[in-house]
Amino acid sequence: MKVFNLPGEFGLKALELFAGAGGLALGTAKAGFHHAGVVEWNQDACDTIRENQSRGIKPVIHWPLFQADIRKFDFKSVGKIDLLAGGPPCQPFSLGGKHKGHNDERNMFPEAVRGVRELAPRAIILENVKGLTRQSFARYFEYIRLQNCYPELTRKGNDEWIDHLSRLERYHTKGKPTGLFYRVVARLLNAADYGVPQRRERVFFVGFRSDLGLEWSLPKPTHSQDALLWDQWISGDYWKRHNVIRRKRPEPSNRFKARVVHLRAKGEKPIEKPWRTVRDALLGLPHPTSVCAREIPNHRLNLGAKAYPGHTGSPLDEPAKTLKAGDHGVPGGENMLAHPNGSVRYFTVRESARLQAFQDNYVFPGSWTEAMRQLGNAVPVALGEVVAKSVANCLGHKMIKARKLIEEQGDE
Repeated sequence: MKVFNLPGEFGLKALELFAGAGGLALGTAKAGFHHAGVVEWNQDACDTIRENQSRGIKPVIHWPLFQADIRKFDFKSVGKIDLLAGGPPCQPFSLGGKHKGHNDERNMFPEAVRGVRELAPRAIILENVKGLTRQSFARYFEYIRLQNCYPELTRKGNDEWIDHLSRLERYHTKGKPTGLFYRVVARLLNAADYGVPQRRERVFFVGFRSDLGLEWSLPKPTHSQDALLWDQWISGDYWKRHNVIRRKRPEPSNRFKARVVHLRAKGEKPIEKPWRTVRDALLGLPHPTSVCAREIPNHRLNLGAKAYPGHTGSPLDEPAKTLKAGDHGVPGGENMLAHPNGSVRYFTVRESARLQAFQDNYVFPGSWTEAMRQLGNAVPVALGEVVAKSVANCLGHKMIKARKLIEEQGDE
C-alpha cells in the first residue's frame, strides 16, 4: 500500500491574527490545531505570550510569534494552513467604544479578509463583540459576512464600502459564484451557554471553503440558566457541592423568582448542565489576602473597589458579568466580585483569568490594569475551544474520507 502524507486530525494548521494575550489561540490549540503563526502588534500582549513561552507553558511554547502590524504582514510567509482565526480589534463596534465602526482606523476586518484571500484556508473563525449586532451596524455586519464569502471580489479604486457591499450583494444573489468562495455562518454566542463562568456574548463568523462540500452548524449550548436555577433553588445540589449550609444560603434574586416557580411547577430537570458561577470558577483559590495566595501567580488584591449605581459587581452565585478592557481604565462594576452580604472587591488577575478559562499556570506579567485590559479583550479559552473543535472535527472527517479514498486507489 502507498503511504501518503496527508493532514490528519493531528496535523491541522492554523494562523491566529490579532492574538492579544492568546485566548482564542489557546482555544484552537486545545481543539487540535497547530499554529503556523500567531500575529499581534501590541507590545504588552506579545510580552505576555513571550513570558509564557519562557516558562515552557504548552502549547504556547511552540507558537511562532510575529509582533507585526497586520497591514504589513506577509501572509504567504506562513505557508499553507487549514484555519485562519482571529478577533479583529473590537473597539470600533464595542458598546464601550466610540461606535465609529467601519470609519474607525482600528477596523481590521479588511485585513482578515486579505488573509483569507491570500491563504485560501479550509476554514475561517472570526469573532467580535456583541455591539457589532446593533441595528446601526446591520449593513456592515452583512458586509463582513459577504466579504468572507467572496474574498476575491475586492473593492475597486476609491469605492466606498457601501458600494462594495452592493456589488457583493448582486454577486451573491446571482447564485453562481466562481473561484474562491466560502459558506459562512454568523451567530451571537453566549459563553455561559458553553460552560464559561461569565455572561459574555461574542459574534462568531465561521466559514468553510466551498469546494470541500461540508455541512456544518454551530455547536448547541451545553449549559443553561434554568439548570443552574434548578440546582440552586429546587434540588439544592449547587449549595451541597460548595458545602454551603442552609442558613448561609442567600435568597433567590427577585429577577429569578418567577422562573424558579415555573421550573418547580413543570417538575422536569433541564437536560443541560448548569451555568457555571463565579463561586464555581474560584473554587480552590485561596482568598487573595491569605498567606498561601502569595504562591499563586497574579493573585494579589487590588484595593479601592466601591459599589454605586451602575457598578454593582458580579454576584458570587451567578456567572460573572462581561469582563471589559475599558478605554480609560477598567470599569469597576464589571470587574468586581459582589458577595451576598453586599460587600465588594476587585477580582484579582488570576480570578479574572479563571473567568476567561485561562489555565492557572498562564501568567500576565504586566500591571493589574494592563493585565485586566488584556483579559477584557480576550476570547474565553473554553468558548474558542468549543467552536474550533467543531470545525476541526468537520475538517478531520473530510480528511479521513480523502485518506481512505487515496489508500483504496493505492491498493488498486
